[in-house]
Amino acid sequence: MRPVPEELAARIESGASTLCHVWLLRRVDGVAAGFTDHDRDLEIDGVRCRAASGWTLGAADSGVGLTPGAAVVAGVLDDDGIPEADLEVGLFDHADIALWRVDWRRPDLKVRLWVAKLARVRREGDRFTAELEGPLAALERVVGRTYGRDCDAQLGDGRCRVDLASFPGASCDKRWATCRHVFGNAANFQGFPDIPGDDFLAAAPVQGGRNDGGSRR
Repeated sequence: MRPVPEELAARIESGASTLCHVWLLRRVDGVAAGFTDHDRDLEIDGVRCRAASGWTLGAADSGVGLTPGAAVVAGVLDDDGIPEADLEVGLFDHADIALWRVDWRRPDLKVRLWVAKLARVRREGDRFTAELEGPLAALERVVGRTYGRDCDAQLGDGRCRVDLASFPGASCDKRWATCRHVFGNAANFQGFPDIPGDDFLAAAPVQGGRNDGGSRR
């Protein structure tokens, strides 16, 4: 349960028109910035929150249980807030962002609505749209490799090693048979073709031949 100051709660319930949104952003290098949809700058927790940034709150989905929430914000690229050069070199990648509801007459009266990380940024001329992910989004990321029958390399990359010049316009469906017979690249296959699948449950013993426990392939 998020703590809400009693005075602020009363103003929210009364529909007071003195409330605004404030975004506090902290990059991975520790640089902090603030933005607000109020018509003048505010100072929150020692950070100047700029009103001229054009930041606005877009669509938002709240996560239930272990479902990660997501949100969208939009704003302007400028040297005082989100410099285009810093965005280009990735200084805002994975920045932490907190959204606050604030009484602009009493900036100490505030409640945090959610926290998120900056996941993706789309540029549109001198503006940007940022997609945010809630804290539980980290649980959905794949860490390391996954085991599966299909190859998880990209055709021609450093793990695949296929010479694309020898296969102009070729594509790969990631299967063992394709890697072996089409590209002759079985030695670099990055999948596990013998891993048991659903068909293993219905497999019957091999009749005749060599029954030595070897591969059925």
